[in-house]
Parts: sequence; structure tokens; C-alpha cells
Amino acid sequence: MSSSSGLDIRVPIGGLFTALGLLLGGYGLATAGDTTHYARSLSVNINLWWGLVMLGFGCLLLLAASLGRRRAETEAVDGLPGK
Repeated sequence: MSSSSGLDIRVPIGGLFTALGLLLGGYGLATAGDTTHYARSLSVNINLWWGLVMLGFGCLLLLAASLGRRRAETEAVDGLPGK
């Protein structure tokens, strides 16, 4: 998933989802006690739950990018051809 220039697209996308997940989850935590705010969603704190989903997805992408980079470095050291 990385190009010849070494930029892995999972890093900026993972960072974006992580940052937005933290913001949305933080807003959901800050407004957790406001029942009128979540009346339209049947009293489900949508901001908190989707913030957690976005945070988890962002962390998963960053982990995959880190493991991919580590794998590419070991293949370069071992002299094995990349796939």
C-alpha cells in the first residue's frame, strides 16, 4: 500500500480519523448529561459512539501502517523482494 516515494496513505487517513474521533467523542462526553440534546436519537449518545468508532478505525489504520513499515524494513534488511 505504499508508493515508491515511501508515503503510506494509511498514515494521514488514520491520523484524520483519530483526530476527528477524539473531537467527536470528546463532544459526546461533554454533552452526555443533556437529555434534550439526544431526544431525536432516542436518548442514544450518537456523538460518543461514532467518535469511538472513528477513533478505533483511525488507530487501526495507524497500526496497519506501522506494521507495514516494519515489515518493509525487515524485508529490505533480509534482502527479500517486496510483494
